[in-house]
Amino acid sequence: MTEEKKVVGLLTEIKTLLSQNKRVMNVDDLVAYTGLSKSKIYKLTSLRLIPMGQNAHVRQKFFDKEAIDAWLLGKPDLSDEFLEQKFNEQLLKRKRV
Repeated sequence: MTEEKKVVGLLTEIKTLLSQNKRVMNVDDLVAYTGLSKSKIYKLTSLRLIPMGQNAHVRQKFFDKEAIDAWLLGKPDLSDEFLEQKFNEQLLKRKRV
């Protein structure tokens, strides 16, 4: 590996570490911070099972790092089975209305 590639690798690691110190994170930051996939995060947001910003004027999803830490420490059920169950429950509620 060349010196240039080593430097680029180190800079990428530093950038990742610095992004985890942000108070407000977007989906990409949250993926890097939690290790969850983007699709799982989008499922959680659509089911409103993850704490996120509530600004109706902003289309992009934002997350408060402290709220995410508290949520993660609360050991949320992130299994695909649980999310599928919640999704189906939501569909049933919409059909009844």
